[in-house]
Amino acid sequence: MTKKVLVVDWLDKYGGAERVISSLCTVFDFSKCYLLINIMNKNNLNKVFANKLIPVEETVIRHFGSKFRYMFFTFSGVVRRIKIEKDVDVIISSSHAIAKGVKKSGAHQVHISYFQARNLKYIWDDYKLYFGWLRYIMFPLVVIMRRMDVRDAQTPDFIISNSHFVKEWVKRTYNRDSEVIYPPVDLTNFSLVTEKEDYYVAVGRIEPYKRFDIVIDAFNTTNKKLIVVGDGSQLKELKDKANSNISFVGFVSSEEVFKYISKAKGFIHAGIEDFGIAPIEAQACGTPVIAYGFGGVLETIVENSTGVFFKEENKESLMAALHNFEAINFDYNAIRENAERFSQHKFESEIDSFVEDKIKNND
Repeated sequence: MTKKVLVVDWLDKYGGAERVISSLCTVFDFSKCYLLINIMNKNNLNKVFANKLIPVEETVIRHFGSKFRYMFFTFSGVVRRIKIEKDVDVIISSSHAIAKGVKKSGAHQVHISYFQARNLKYIWDDYKLYFGWLRYIMFPLVVIMRRMDVRDAQTPDFIISNSHFVKEWVKRTYNRDSEVIYPPVDLTNFSLVTEKEDYYVAVGRIEPYKRFDIVIDAFNTTNKKLIVVGDGSQLKELKDKANSNISFVGFVSSEEVFKYISKAKGFIHAGIEDFGIAPIEAQACGTPVIAYGFGGVLETIVENSTGVFFKEENKESLMAALHNFEAINFDYNAIRENAERFSQHKFESEIDSFVEDKIKNND
């Protein structure tokens, strides 16, 4: 019997990356999960592991608890010190940061890494956004971390990217080829609703990189109703400058999220996503999307059929897209059909076939 282990970056909150891990645990029986640190609550951990009892092995980073991210500069070195048992046949890593860097303990082993995103974005594309004025001080460290990250990206035998956007980035940044398998979207909680109401909705973590500021600025110039769902560091700032046509409902249950998305006339998405699950969940409800036309959304939204794009990341471009959007008579059933291309069943079937093929070729 083939012995498989799972390697993930860390576990703290349940989100899109954790849904992918849950599907991996559904498909494969892992004997152990290696990770930097686990501070996830028990209920969410059960969801991540698909209700399977999988032993967890943490690293020294566990001693830093919820402050572990302050040790980001050590992550690469720590993950390379993880000792994989020699009788393991297959290592599957789920990497949005450093899990890809785990080293094999035997030549017979196969390491397959699923890239959940452009890895370590805060030292690559987004380092100015993350570090702000500190980037001038941090840049020498960033240069070193980039070299280590490129080295770590050579470790897996095979890389799977979660979108063609990420695949191109992996080739450009690491000079590695990869296959594309789109991540799973659980469509069962997002059913088709064809009766729409006269409001727009924006959902997500209210953080700078999500660009909710553009959405607020745009809707401040109109009387169109906007509902913002989510919480984050920019919530108070954006609430303070929002006009009365914009309402913030904070963090709500998945049932409430579905209610807001499913009845909305349009879903606004202003950030850059490597794949972007939320716009697909909106389409599963038959809700068309207005999105910034860059990144993974170009692969998941059909322009003028399931949504529209704005070309520049500013309020003027978004307002122009809204104008175009309201002139289109959308087919809500066709929008739902587009979302079904990204089902959980399809992901699980494709990842299972990919892994089995690599195991056979390694024998």
